Amino acid sequence: MSGLARPEFLATTEWLADNIGRPGIRVLDLRYRPDGSAPAVHASGHIPGAALVDWRTDLVEEGESGETVLLVGPDRMAALAARLGVADGTTVVVYDDSQGLFAARAWWSFMAYGFESVRVLDGGFPAWIGEGREVSNAQPVPVGPGFTVRGPNRMRLTTPDVRGLLGSPDVTLLDARAPAEYHGYEGNTKRLGHIPGAVNVPVGSTSEPGGQRLRDGAELRDQLHHANVVRGRRMVCYDGSGIAAAKLAFVLTLMGHDDVAVYDGGWADWGNRMDLPVDR
Repeated sequence: MSGLARPEFLATTEWLADNIGRPGIRVLDLRYRPDGSAPAVHASGHIPGAALVDWRTDLVEEGESGETVLLVGPDRMAALAARLGVADGTTVVVYDDSQGLFAARAWWSFMAYGFESVRVLDGGFPAWIGEGREVSNAQPVPVGPGFTVRGPNRMRLTTPDVRGLLGSPDVTLLDARAPAEYHGYEGNTKRLGHIPGAVNVPVGSTSEPGGQRLRDGAELRDQLHHANVVRGRRMVCYDGSGIAAAKLAFVLTLMGHDDVAVYDGGWADWGNRMDLPVDR
C-alpha cells in the first residue's frame, strides 16, 4: 500500500505476522454477525491471540429515540479496554471480514477517547487466511489495567454540533452512504436526502473492487479530489449508523487530513428530525 500520509494506522498482514505475540500487541476480532453467531465464528478460527469484540454491544449505546446508536460512554470504554488488556503503551490491531467497516468503527472509538496506537488490518481476516497464515481456536484472557480514557474528543460530533457547522467555509460534510440514499431515492428515515452542503463519497468505493483491501493511495487521492475534498478543512463524516462514516474517517486520516470527525447519530438522527434542513 503506497501513497499514504499516515501509514502507521494501517497494518499489513506481513507486519502483523512479524509482531504477533509480542508484549504490548493486542489483536481484536471485529467480525460481526447480526444473527449473533460471531462468537461461534470466532471460536472456529481467528488470528492467534485475538479477542472478540461485538461493535453493537461493546462499542455503542442506544440513542434516546431507539433508532440511533451512539459512541459508548467513557466508563464502559474504560471497562472494555481493561477486559481486552488494552493499556497505555499497547498497540492494538483490529480486523474484520467486511472491508474494514467494523474494524474502522473500533478504530474511531479508540481514537475518540484519546487512544491513537490502533491499526486496521488491511484486507482483514480474508487476506490473513488467503495467505495461509496461522489460525487459532484458543480463547485469550488478556485482562489488564486499561488505558487512560480522555474525551470523547473532537473526533466525535453530535447533532447540535453539526447543525452549528452548516454553511461554514472551513468545514466539509461527507456523506458516506450509497448514492441512492444521498440523493433521496431510498432510505428508511422519515425524510430522505442528505445534510445541506454535504458531498457524497460512497465508502464502498474506497476498497478494491470485489476485494477487502483498500485502494492504493493514489487512487484514493484521485477519488477524494474528484469529490472536491481538499486539505485544510475540517472533515465531518456521516452515514446511517456510524460504520461507513468511521471507515471514511479512517481513510481520510490515512490520506493526511488532520482534523477529521464522525457525526455520532448521523442520518438516523438527522433524517428523523423534522426541525433540521434536508437537501435532495
